[in-house]
Amino acid sequence: MGAMTGGRSLELFFVDGDPDGLLTAEVFGWTGHVIRIPRLRLKAGLDMREANHTGVYILLGQTDAGPKGYIGEAESVAKRIRDHDASRDWWETAILVTTSADSLHKAHAKYLESRLVEQAKSVGAVLLENGNIPPRSSLNRAAVANMKSFLEMLFMVLPALNVNLFQSGRRDATRPTETAGETPEFMLATPKNGIEGRARLEGSDFVVLKDSIARRAWAGKGEHDFGYRLLHDKLVETGVLRQTETHAVFDEDYAFNSPSAAAAVMNGRPANGRIEWKAVGSGKTFAEWEEEQLAR
Repeated sequence: MGAMTGGRSLELFFVDGDPDGLLTAEVFGWTGHVIRIPRLRLKAGLDMREANHTGVYILLGQTDAGPKGYIGEAESVAKRIRDHDASRDWWETAILVTTSADSLHKAHAKYLESRLVEQAKSVGAVLLENGNIPPRSSLNRAAVANMKSFLEMLFMVLPALNVNLFQSGRRDATRPTETAGETPEFMLATPKNGIEGRARLEGSDFVVLKDSIARRAWAGKGEHDFGYRLLHDKLVETGVLRQTETHAVFDEDYAFNSPSAAAAVMNGRPANGRIEWKAVGSGKTFAEWEEEQLAR
């Protein structure tokens, strides 16, 4: 995913006046229209005009195995969601992506579906019910460029709706670091397990640096550890973490959404990253360093 340049204004409309309820999202100058529909508000959401347009959709829910998702496309998204309401019982939220003017056609939707499934599988944040990646439809170069631009904006909008299955923490080594020199590096060390690594802040990301040494396999046994264990296993599977005989080594920089997520993967167990990560040089915990910044 390419990085967005410049600021963007996202307009969220809480249809019910409830931040967890029916919601629409639009960006000025973007043709896309996103609707988030809790399953308990399905009829009201599917009755919206844009829900009956051509587009793609994402079903999200929780199972005993963890978070689960499904991605599809349809010429009438609302009609397809009604079918899924009868045939799939695990999902709790539907995300509908169409356009206000119904300007997407079937080939556009199939291209978007293929790209979304491909991205979600590469990230591995949720268990995706889709089997193979659908083939991309045949579009001319102009249409492909338009769909890439459409996706770039969509990938900016979805995290604002707490839809994170397309966000990868992998970092391009050639990308300039906006905060370089502005924040210290942080170090985490667990000597008894031979764990040692460094990290830095990049905007809202906590980035563990290449060559950091983490636990070889997940060791936590708590019933609420599943999310971090899944992340650790996925980083091994995708080659971000390279397993040696005794440990796992970060073969590239990787961005986490919190110091605790980074500390959990490093230690192979749940961890309070705000305490375990310490500023290089001063030895202050991340929490102490942050408190000092706020005091200034």
